Amino acid sequence: MEKVLTIAGSDCSGGAGIQADLKTFAAHGVYGMSVIVSVVAENTSRVIDIQDVAPEMIEKQIDAVFEDIGVDAVKVGMLSQPCCMKAVARKLKEYKPQNVVIDPVMYAKNGCPLMNPSAIDILIHEILPLADVLTPNIPEAERISGIQINSAEDMEQGAKYIYDLGVKNVLVKGGHAVGDALDILYDGKQFYYFRAQRINTKNTHGTGCTYSSAIASNLSLGFDLQEAVRRAKEYVTTAIRHSLAIGKGCGPTHHFYDLYQNGLTKTIIKNN
Repeated sequence: MEKVLTIAGSDCSGGAGIQADLKTFAAHGVYGMSVIVSVVAENTSRVIDIQDVAPEMIEKQIDAVFEDIGVDAVKVGMLSQPCCMKAVARKLKEYKPQNVVIDPVMYAKNGCPLMNPSAIDILIHEILPLADVLTPNIPEAERISGIQINSAEDMEQGAKYIYDLGVKNVLVKGGHAVGDALDILYDGKQFYYFRAQRINTKNTHGTGCTYSSAIASNLSLGFDLQEAVRRAKEYVTTAIRHSLAIGKGCGPTHHFYDLYQNGLTKTIIKNN
């Protein structure tokens, strides 16, 4: 069985972060492992507080996974402080895993900040060059590239700027735009477009975590990058289409919709 590691923050409400990542891994049939970088007290409406794990403990969690089990892909999510970023960077450089998908999480879906603004330079210089794939949304791509993004052409330009920072492949996500949900992948030579009908729902908590984890899962399963992104886009679109009206704010996506509709039904019929 393929093994995928998430290095990210914990979302106690279950819709984003480590919890969303592990659900996504399970839905793809891969073995999920986790390194918790921050404990986030949040729900669908707000972030109440963040407590970061000590850098030494972050490194020890990573050591525990790599020295025993190993990984086929790594997803990196929320890294709130420079010390957390440096700890993760040190270990990724040491173990040199394949298929590193980095989601540069800066804000929760409700707009609450999840990254110290002073950490952006460390993110750019220490973390981005370690990414096989970087998956910024439009606000994150604007922050990293330094340009304003209002169109598909701007998304392409932003992807070029970010690629020049040392990222091997850049996927700029258009979830914050209008019209169809268009994501643009740039590999340094060519642009690839992934389009889906925009779904009218507020329940999109954790979509970025879910999308990047799905990409990592598909890469671990041996799909090339374009196919991994295509499959991940289809998966997250289904999860959004059947999202859950849980909580008072932006509810979570449905990570197991296909499994519940097909896998469990088949199992129940077989057992009966």
